[in-house]
Amino acid sequence: MSRIRGAFVLFFEFDNRLRGALQAGGLLALALAANLWLSAAAQAQETQIIYPGSMAVTGFPGTIIPNFDEGLPPGVDPVDETFIDISRATLRVFDVSHLGGPASGQLVFTPPPFEVTAGQIGEVFGLTYDDAVRDGVPSGVPNLYAAATSLHGIEIVTPDADKDGRPERQRRGTAGATFMEGQFGTENGGGPGTIWKIDGITGQVAKFADIDTNSGPGIGNITFDPAHRQFFASDLDTGLIHRIDADGRLVDTFDHGVAGRPAHGLAPVADDGAVMDVQGAAFDSEDPDSWGYTQDERRVWAVSYHGGRLYYSVGEKSEIWSVGIARDGTFAGDPRWELTVKADKDYAVTDIAFDNSGFLYLAQRGPIENRYDYSRFADSGKGEVIRYFRENPDDPSTESVWVEAPQEYAVGFPQGNRQSAGGLDLQYGYDADGNLDTSVCTQTLVNTGDKLRDNPEFAEKLAVGGPLAVHGVQITPKELVKPDNVPPFGSWFVDFDGYFEDPEVEGHVGDVAVWHPCEGRAGYYEEIPGGYEPPFYPPDFPPPGNLPPCLDVEDVQYYCTPRGLEADLYLHDHAGFGGDSIKAQSRTPGVAVTSPMSHAPGKPYTIDITGHYPGDRVDVGLCFYRKSDKDKGGYYPCCKMTLPLRTPAVSCER
Repeated sequence: MSRIRGAFVLFFEFDNRLRGALQAGGLLALALAANLWLSAAAQAQETQIIYPGSMAVTGFPGTIIPNFDEGLPPGVDPVDETFIDISRATLRVFDVSHLGGPASGQLVFTPPPFEVTAGQIGEVFGLTYDDAVRDGVPSGVPNLYAAATSLHGIEIVTPDADKDGRPERQRRGTAGATFMEGQFGTENGGGPGTIWKIDGITGQVAKFADIDTNSGPGIGNITFDPAHRQFFASDLDTGLIHRIDADGRLVDTFDHGVAGRPAHGLAPVADDGAVMDVQGAAFDSEDPDSWGYTQDERRVWAVSYHGGRLYYSVGEKSEIWSVGIARDGTFAGDPRWELTVKADKDYAVTDIAFDNSGFLYLAQRGPIENRYDYSRFADSGKGEVIRYFRENPDDPSTESVWVEAPQEYAVGFPQGNRQSAGGLDLQYGYDADGNLDTSVCTQTLVNTGDKLRDNPEFAEKLAVGGPLAVHGVQITPKELVKPDNVPPFGSWFVDFDGYFEDPEVEGHVGDVAVWHPCEGRAGYYEEIPGGYEPPFYPPDFPPPGNLPPCLDVEDVQYYCTPRGLEADLYLHDHAGFGGDSIKAQSRTPGVAVTSPMSHAPGKPYTIDITGHYPGDRVDVGLCFYRKSDKDKGGYYPCCKMTLPLRTPAVSCER
């Protein structure tokens, strides 16, 4: 990531890899490492590139002075002739299945990663995977998606005017200015609103979707909804959340500023129409306020689909909201404020993740900067990685269903341990020797950060574990929240680009995403597939004549919760009985079924099931009645029926 990257820099980077290999096993390891490194690009195109546990990371690719070997004229500032290096990677997929031993704060030398260059896709931040379904058939190998970004700076140029074979860098907007090559992958049809698709088997790169109204701010983040096989992407230009189908077609949008804010008593805020105009005099490459971002009150950053809802973060004084996703995949129109982030700094939350226990993980990223010398793209060093969990039981005296004070992780070794670069995800567990254990779901937290191993106080101890100038990913057992793991000698570290001579850069690392399918297991509040059979009248309550059941079942959706398996029943009162409440009991021996005593109008009827085996049929006896009749006391009319449920063939994580 240096300002000038010539042959010496590349050789030094290669040499660092080889020294890591030597430490791991002598000359044989050296030969193997050299062979792997030199042939990695060719191998990646011939073999599967994504496996369970694969870790994708985005970041700034680095810079180059084209034709530097010809020298520069006297008096020319080298920075003016320095450009994005389109031959280097802006996206890498790492194999982190073997970390080389127990965590001790050390740098991990992974096998050479699969790489996608800035010349192919430009600069990207947000990442997500699909569900590995190919042509309607589960394949076990997902595709990876990466979204265009302005978080690694906006660089503009005008045509070559001094005949040196290089375009002219510009700080301010001017006539004829365009985005620098490598900014948005424009050479391959990309732009600031492009989402790229990387085939998980072949590594082939293609444009997947394009929010063509985005003028330059780019996309905040993206997420995949496996229940409806669709994507959501946040647009930093307009503040809209776009819904995108599995073929990359833009379907519709949700406007938090207009439709979301009023749900929490806030005034609606429409987009002000500002755009990024790199040819206008108002544009300043070092002033993000001139880049056309929508207003902070409606600016959506992170998005994450979970448990039938789309969770998203808003603004610098970050709030977490959610909106339901209806059974047909559309926005349900029920936006809900979840919480206002409690952290020392009002920084944007640029990534959201959930683990299988229902914890909500958030990563902050420092305010956007764009130094002309490419040294800093964010004000790092104070961004936090935190997690919330639901109140259990819910505390009616608090406004949120989430606990008020989050738990925090120690990120990096610098003072304060708050080096978050804004990306996080969950990974499988690791055994005592640092080997991936895919039998344990979401047991490890991975997060991006700057200057992760840089602290003079621990320099001697840290030097044993590798170079200190590490900008990349921290890997930590998720139970190690502060005050544990301070400083984080209980973590492993992976560098994004394998170059360790850039201790002062900030904001050069972006997002991280891990492919971690959990076959046969489901986490809390994740929708899981199950079914039901036609309802029938119970033998002890036969109706007069041959009448059909008094209720139709439109759908049943299943979720894992701390209480066990939850079934949401979508019932239709086709007989006009007028009921608004249910009582439920199990008609299957050994299985318990409970239901709440109240029901919100327009919502599904919820029951909890415990004591069954995954995949079993559970017969649920329902009593459908009017609450007003019950409140009168004594006998009240009740339509009884039995609903056979085919429970999901997966276990809820504990």
